[in-house]
Amino acid sequence: MLSAEKQAMAEFIDGHAAYFEDVADAIWAHAELSLKEYASAALYIRKLRELGFAVTEKLCGIETAFCGSYGSGRPVIGILGEFDALSGLSQKAGETSHDPLVPGGSGHGCGHNLLGAGSLAAAAAVKTWLEKSGKPGTVIFYGCPGEEGGAAKAYMAREGLWKQLDAALCWHPSDANQTMTGTNNSCLQVLYKFSGIPAHAAGDPFNGRSALDAVELMNVGVQFLREHMTPDCRIHYAITDAGGVSPNVVQAKASVLYMVRANKVADSVKLQARVDDIARGAALMTGTSFERVFIDGTAELLPNFAIEKALYANMEAVGVPRFDAEDTALAAALKKTYPGSGIDGIKGAREDAAIRRQVLALSENGTKPINDFLTPRYSSTTFSPGSTDVGDVSWLTPTSQIEACCWPAGVPGHSWQIVACGKSGLAHKGMLFAAKTLAATALDLMTDAALLDAAKAEFHERSASGYVCPIEPDAVPIAI
Repeated sequence: MLSAEKQAMAEFIDGHAAYFEDVADAIWAHAELSLKEYASAALYIRKLRELGFAVTEKLCGIETAFCGSYGSGRPVIGILGEFDALSGLSQKAGETSHDPLVPGGSGHGCGHNLLGAGSLAAAAAVKTWLEKSGKPGTVIFYGCPGEEGGAAKAYMAREGLWKQLDAALCWHPSDANQTMTGTNNSCLQVLYKFSGIPAHAAGDPFNGRSALDAVELMNVGVQFLREHMTPDCRIHYAITDAGGVSPNVVQAKASVLYMVRANKVADSVKLQARVDDIARGAALMTGTSFERVFIDGTAELLPNFAIEKALYANMEAVGVPRFDAEDTALAAALKKTYPGSGIDGIKGAREDAAIRRQVLALSENGTKPINDFLTPRYSSTTFSPGSTDVGDVSWLTPTSQIEACCWPAGVPGHSWQIVACGKSGLAHKGMLFAAKTLAATALDLMTDAALLDAAKAEFHERSASGYVCPIEPDAVPIAI
């Protein structure tokens, strides 16, 4: 059961639900790519000022980064917001078959339209408590661009921004209601831009030097490297420029973007150096040259069990959303468009047999269209292969996150189905649930010295080896 103060914050969020849902829907409509979120950032900055926050624009020199703060003194609690979309995922809202709104356009296939708006709602609710109580403390909403490519939080970490916080909170839309726990992969992204000599592919090929050949040979070299990586590592690539569409031309320009992952930043750096060597070899073999462009990097997450416990208690007290027949019908129709169990995304069910039995019962053996329950509490240090720049925040201040059910059970990540849900009642209800949970936990961190001390003690123990920033010293954020 929520305390009177937490209940007042929840009532504020419910009373302004349409306001925050409109923000989420507007960001969904903008669907701007990483580090190009100009309209989205402008909207958030305007809303922060409407809500009475003091706004700082172009945070750490990043065009679409900003923050809004309210209050004075400590504790200082940061609430993180994201708002970038993904390319090629345009989709009409509410449709249950693939139907792009803009062919080839972008879409919010990771739910960041909800993530940012929910975090804004949480920060605004904490602000109302600070106003009414007159107690010391500061809440800061951070507009963090480029999570999908650009890693703004990591660039901010390089500048030491997160050190000013006593703790940071975040959430992510999901197909389940659970605390986020464990660790993951660090990640580096580098673009290789090869240059050669153009020539007629039939009449004068011997004078040409193919940049596309270099890209292809580099990719072959990396395929052979895969046998010699540790199991935690991943390497992905995308040819961003194949030089042209005419086969009778020796292509003089071609580019390939690489993403290199390993659990620890230092290991990603070592693996990245081997990929760099393969690029040099490809250039030597083809008589071409290349430009290496560092794009971004992220560190692995440090879990914080103390904050996870507080988040879970508040999820219980707030109570999971009640989904109606319309929500269920949308989820059920979308669930028919993809394979897989509805509980695959629940970490505790993957790793703990007892929790798996409970989740199977709650989900009717994974057949429910919506995971409309709170998963059993689970904390661990186990590894997941994905990456997020929230990891860089977690190395500089105690940080924790939750997931809130906004999508059908088992929905694939980065998919048109997620975009289709983005403006639905299902999504809005999960977003407001997350906002109430974050606001209540921020209040705990501001008023419960023992909780904050425990979170800090755990943080100092886990981060004792020291933060290795994945961002190279002279790198600047680049929109791909």
